[in-house]
Amino acid sequence: MINRIRDIRRQKGMTLAEVAAACDPQTTAQTIGRLETGMRNLSLAWMNRIGAALGVDPETLVKAENEEQPQVIARLTEGGAESLTSPRDAILPTELLEGGTLVCLEIESGQGEYRAGDQLWMRQVKVEDAANLINRDVLAPRSGGRFAFGRLIDRQGSLVGLLPPGIGQRQIVIDNPAWLAVAEMLVRKL
Repeated sequence: MINRIRDIRRQKGMTLAEVAAACDPQTTAQTIGRLETGMRNLSLAWMNRIGAALGVDPETLVKAENEEQPQVIARLTEGGAESLTSPRDAILPTELLEGGTLVCLEIESGQGEYRAGDQLWMRQVKVEDAANLINRDVLAPRSGGRFAFGRLIDRQGSLVGLLPPGIGQRQIVIDNPAWLAVAEMLVRKL
């Protein structure tokens, strides 16, 4: 098995100390470093703690040695495209999205900043967490199997206000949606 903790941590933009502090119970940056490099055995208990700290499924932290994985081979800097000193595994977008059920909204007709053919990957969250989602694009279920999509602009009690992305569209108010799904990643074919 190949340990992918370092790659995931770096793609999440976290330091060893931040991962250590996010563990429950907290640990030290040195311990996380030893687990990353294989100097310390990565047990199932450690996988669960570090997976939770990084917001990924614990299985994402390791992969089989013969498993094909897309590679990060270059990076784009202010000076242009530069090669990496050695290629590293690319962590797939669905592996980086933090907890919660993933859903996908397919864009059939361009609206606002979204183009036809786009896929918007979203993470379901509890409505109680809506205060943290103000000014983010969300999908909300409505009665009769319908949905509403737009920028979350207001939450008062059980009411949620969304502003659709199209020009000149009116605010949609939903009373007590079962859940919300917040936009996490846009996938667009070139």
